[in-house]
Amino acid sequence: MLERYFVKPSTVDRIRGSWLAPEIERYVEWMALQGYAIRNVYRRVPILCQFAEFAKVHGSADLKSAASQIEEFASHWLASHGSHCRVPAARSKIAEEARNPVRQMLRLALEGRVTAARTRKAFPFEDQAPGFLQYLRGERGLREATIYQYVHRLNGLADYLNRLGVKSLTELSPALLAAFVVDTAPKLARTGKRDLCGVIRVFLRFCHRQQVIAKDLSGAVEMPQEYRLADVPRSITWDEVRRMLEAVDRRTALGRRDYAVLLLLVTYGLRAHEVAKLTLDDIDWKRERLQIPERKAGHWTAYPLAHVVAEALIEYLRSGRPQTEDRHIFFRVLAPRSPITNGAVSATVAAYLRKAGVQVRRPGAHTLRHTCVQRLIDAEFPLKTIGDYVGHRSPQSTEIYSKVAIAALREVAMGDGEKL
Repeated sequence: MLERYFVKPSTVDRIRGSWLAPEIERYVEWMALQGYAIRNVYRRVPILCQFAEFAKVHGSADLKSAASQIEEFASHWLASHGSHCRVPAARSKIAEEARNPVRQMLRLALEGRVTAARTRKAFPFEDQAPGFLQYLRGERGLREATIYQYVHRLNGLADYLNRLGVKSLTELSPALLAAFVVDTAPKLARTGKRDLCGVIRVFLRFCHRQQVIAKDLSGAVEMPQEYRLADVPRSITWDEVRRMLEAVDRRTALGRRDYAVLLLLVTYGLRAHEVAKLTLDDIDWKRERLQIPERKAGHWTAYPLAHVVAEALIEYLRSGRPQTEDRHIFFRVLAPRSPITNGAVSATVAAYLRKAGVQVRRPGAHTLRHTCVQRLIDAEFPLKTIGDYVGHRSPQSTEIYSKVAIAALREVAMGDGEKL
């Protein structure tokens, strides 16, 4: 593999003379499979060779001990190559250019795969309220994504308490909890405020049950007043949908992928994570069916595969999707080649809406989901049918769209009231 990139045999021999040579060559193979440009190989291999020498000089004899040298090597690299940088962001970038390939190579060697560098924060009260996460999983039956939100909110509480010098949960009081909510709430949307209060109340009830705190303080955290059907769905018109689709450059692999994603969202009203999780096995080409498994309500849905959606998918699969053994349909265009996330799906929608000049509050994947439902409302489909089509958990979820059934409301306004 090294001979593919380095012409001089002496260069290849020098790389293979390193004590990390097997790991470096394996990493080069991984980069080739992930679609990295050749210039990345030329830039990263010298860094890896220098890291091998650095780790050896500092006493590393195996991969685990070498992993502990990553930050020291990044500082060493920054001192050698970042002396001309005055801006902190530029210095951070140079350090990351050294840190990232080393970290990826060692993860590939130790774990057999390259995982994301991001690490999730731990539950901050594990020493004081042990068993809370198990309680959420076992007794409340929450999914990992929901438990992550609990940990995220409680980390905010822990940071606030640390700023005030509060070290123990036994020091909590109604006034302290109210001050935390007042401090945090302005940064959140209406649903975020509701979720924050709900998380704190559940945590406080658990702490009282486990006798971590003497009194149940959950009542001190009042849930914000919320009215069902208070919002109006943020849909767009069908002309604006056409403008959005026309803004996609389908001559590129990125454009072909994005065009298929947008059509799936607006045609079937799918959620962002449902599109991101689609696999080749979910498309039945023979029966012309699209299957959406593991929906939010816990069921699955089968749709007829629309001709325009099928054409867009075929175009992407033939001339856009990378060659990979992974069964996911949609992948990143830039290396590393990994399936797109639900965040990427929403960001894609927002980008094309801005490009088309479509103004909408909080643009994202749900904008097209609302648009799909609004289209069905305008076509006078029953709310039960619409709810089943888009995978709503209950009929109440679909009721809000009756507020924007413009044609029906206009008839009521122009009538004499006899039918009311």
